[in-house]
Amino acid sequence: MIDILHRETIYILYYFELQFRQIFGYWILGIVLGSCISVFLKDKICHVFRSMGKTRLGMLGIIPASILGIASPLCMYGTIPLAASFSKSGIRDEWLASFMMCSILLNPQLIIYSTALGIEALIVRILSCFLCGITAGLLIRLLGKGKNFFNFEGFEEPKSHDIDPNLFLRLIKNIGRNIHATGFYFFIGILLSALFQRYVPEDFMKVVFHGNEAFSVLMAATIGVPLYACGGGTIPLLQAWLIDGMSMGSAAAFMITGPSTKITNLGALKIVLGIKNFLIYLIFVLIFSLLTGLIVNLFR
Repeated sequence: MIDILHRETIYILYYFELQFRQIFGYWILGIVLGSCISVFLKDKICHVFRSMGKTRLGMLGIIPASILGIASPLCMYGTIPLAASFSKSGIRDEWLASFMMCSILLNPQLIIYSTALGIEALIVRILSCFLCGITAGLLIRLLGKGKNFFNFEGFEEPKSHDIDPNLFLRLIKNIGRNIHATGFYFFIGILLSALFQRYVPEDFMKVVFHGNEAFSVLMAATIGVPLYACGGGTIPLLQAWLIDGMSMGSAAAFMITGPSTKITNLGALKIVLGIKNFLIYLIFVLIFSLLTGLIVNLFR
């Protein structure tokens, strides 16, 4: 029994070490880039978005709003109070919807993490996120009927933690907070990936994620709901699944439903959406992820 446990531990450590070496550099680079943007560019991003309220972009404003949402380094709890201040500055609801949707799905740090999945997966992730933001903004504009979709009552602009007068120390502190926020999930993700590689047969993954396309995309979208805790933590799992036969469409569906139904994001969104609009949001995410997965598989 002891020999068996020892042997299995060695196998798991082997897969863990292999996965760790493959993506550790992406994790560190993502943290450094995310912190640099947070410290040096966050205020500029906010200024650009706030200044859009003085323009006459109309519906076209959802395009820069989506881009700025991707560029934003903030988590959803940081984005919502900021969105409240944007709303007070005259930013339209459809622009806010595009900004917040893209901010939920992607950020500069996660872009670097996703590079570990390969260029194709990275392009799919960025494009699907951008189009999801565009679609959310269009739906708010076309179906909102002039009513307010968000309720930001009681929200104030968040206080920045990056206040050290020394820029170098400010950056180091931000990197430390980044590591503290993502490190646990990063290592758990690698451990789960090692366990999958050791105990889940490759044929099983091919049957689940590379058989009937509609079913495999639906499965990927579904498991994204309970399994997603942190963007960096899911990269090792996705990497292992793609190697074992997961289709790119299934990966795309997972990368949409995962962050958009992350429990902390849902808790924050429910506050500003209300029950009715919150349910609309969940239905939109599910339908968009399924269609995206099927379309990606269709064109591969």
